[in-house]
Amino acid sequence: MLRILDACCGSIMFWFDKVNKDTTYMDIRQYHEELITGHVIDVKPDIVADFRDMPFTNDTFDLIVFDPPHLARAGEKSWVAKKYGKLDKATWPRDLKQGFDECMRVLKPSGTLVFKWNDDQISANRILEEVGYRPLFGQKRQKTHWMVFNKQTEVLQREEI
Repeated sequence: MLRILDACCGSIMFWFDKVNKDTTYMDIRQYHEELITGHVIDVKPDIVADFRDMPFTNDTFDLIVFDPPHLARAGEKSWVAKKYGKLDKATWPRDLKQGFDECMRVLKPSGTLVFKWNDDQISANRILEEVGYRPLFGQKRQKTHWMVFNKQTEVLQREEI
């Protein structure tokens, strides 16, 4: 059986199968709101937990999807912050590094991490500098990057970045 973790599932928007039986959907929050525009924000993970301190044992998952909030500047009541969450302006580098480290900890030795990032406010290159892992491959479309990592991927040395 394949074990998958969506570590920041939000409203599970990019999934084709939003109730995949092999996937554990995790987010730091539960949230529901129906906006006057008719849009619905519905964040209801299987597990409410912080990606910086995951409640799983080492080497649990074959595949992890990591799509953390990418905005450090968004109003607390803005629909963007409500829908996607928001990074802490002061601690985001450490928070994302901890998130990557936790993903690698709970990933099986031959496991794969798929990372999604929108570089509207913080560049993908800056994220890679902060987290210190080298992607195997990826793709950028407009401002959104998809990167694939393997647990066995070597950790970058600062001078390589």
